[in-house]
Amino acid sequence: MRLQKYMAHCGVAPRRKCEEIIKQGRVRVNGETVIEPGMIVDPEKDSVIVDGKPIFPETRQIYILLNKPRGYIVTAKDTHGRPTVLSLIGRQPVRVYPVGRLDMNSEGLLILTNDGELALRLTHPRYGIEKEYYVVVSAHPSGKQVQMLTNGVDIGDSVATAHRVVVLWQNENGTAFKVTLKEGKKRQIRRMFQVIGCPVRILRRIRIANLTLGSLKPGEWRYLSNKEIDEIKRLTGVKQC
Repeated sequence: MRLQKYMAHCGVAPRRKCEEIIKQGRVRVNGETVIEPGMIVDPEKDSVIVDGKPIFPETRQIYILLNKPRGYIVTAKDTHGRPTVLSLIGRQPVRVYPVGRLDMNSEGLLILTNDGELALRLTHPRYGIEKEYYVVVSAHPSGKQVQMLTNGVDIGDSVATAHRVVVLWQNENGTAFKVTLKEGKKRQIRRMFQVIGCPVRILRRIRIANLTLGSLKPGEWRYLSNKEIDEIKRLTGVKQC
């Protein structure tokens, strides 16, 4: 098993984040520091230590749906002392981590889990999992500007494309949209709307695959039901036991 996959299976972080941890020199295998992802490890024989602590496969998987409020960081720790989303869910029987991104000023649906394979499939663009957002901008874009979002816009380091954009309402203060993505670049929606001259005022994720916020208020969370877990694994192609 590749090292980063084993780390994700142990609940360290999603697989792509585990690759970053390896490159930072924070992982030792059988006493030797490893800085390149891809090393093959044998869970039965090899000793893997991350940040000075040995890791072991998680025997219990947990899936949490959180309605993230504004003002919280989507990370396990923050060096600036800002509140993180983990502070909202309290102590859990196993270590969980947030899946994907929502910046500090954004809100809405966030999944936290220790299932590394599901986390990878929810976030990697090649799996094409839909994420839906409610977006309010302080502008009145033309039809041509809106069309640019689905055609693809250059956001500086890449070209970003919305899968679907629907205008919900418009008044003197701005315009509201429902935006669906199948990719997840950093601050993608804010950057895309900035390119077309429409600063984002409200950004709320309202759906990931089959999961919606339902009646959850900001700051509230719940465990996914077995039915929801089975369905999201089916949609993402995760092998079920």
